[in-house]
Amino acid sequence: MKHAKHSNGTAFKVVAYTVCILLTILSLMPFVIMLVNSTRSTYEIQQHAISLVPSTYLMSNLSVLLGKTFNPIRGFTNSMIISVGSTACTVYFSALTAYALVAYQWKGRKTFFTVIMCVMMIPAQVTSIGFYQFMYQIHMTNNFLALILPSIAAPATVFFMRQFMLSSLPLELLDSARIDGSGEFNTFNRIALPIMKPAMATQAIFCFVSSWNSLFLPTILLTDNSKYTMPIMVGLLRGDIYKTEHGAIYLGLTLTILPLFIVYFALSKYIIAGVALGGVKG
Repeated sequence: MKHAKHSNGTAFKVVAYTVCILLTILSLMPFVIMLVNSTRSTYEIQQHAISLVPSTYLMSNLSVLLGKTFNPIRGFTNSMIISVGSTACTVYFSALTAYALVAYQWKGRKTFFTVIMCVMMIPAQVTSIGFYQFMYQIHMTNNFLALILPSIAAPATVFFMRQFMLSSLPLELLDSARIDGSGEFNTFNRIALPIMKPAMATQAIFCFVSSWNSLFLPTILLTDNSKYTMPIMVGLLRGDIYKTEHGAIYLGLTLTILPLFIVYFALSKYIIAGVALGGVKG
């Protein structure tokens, strides 16, 4: 009997590990193909679109990429300003809002949280026209602040932060700090925020990736070439002379995703703890 249970357990582990390995390969394959194709010529890509063998056309693709309107340094700078600013605003103010929902007992708290959940269900595209008209009337088009400041209101992040606080923030610790004379903002910044590092790091990854990859709103609000972000520049590669330069397009895509890998690996050690604790209580 014990031998049968041991065999079943071993078989399950083998199947589980096999599935995990296959899913990992499937997840990484598009990135590997993109990296390899960035070193290949257009002719090689047209002959064999999928290849795992790098070629020797990397510098040639780079010269084509830089020969026209694609400016990676400007694109990186613009995207980094918007993404870092949006991430900082989203994470800090969402944590502050969640703190108010968890640490204080006030009338209408549940109703306020319900409203936040309802707002989370509204697609951004629904409000895009009104948002653009508002930004235009207050002369905020071609301004990075128009893409940074609205990120203060992030219902999904507030929800995640609240769930995390319910499971990991000891209210007795906050009461002790108040008894010792600590102010509310000092208590939040010095006590609550350090406890919330896993949740903040997890949401920082999601917010940064979402902001970095954002194309819809930046395309609407940014019409000045000097304000273009990396996704806008990559979108422009499909036209003009780049239409047939597939190697240059793949290289542009590769340059675009590099910061995402850096941010993920820098904060990934927090993501498991953040996701696990964020889903404990309802």
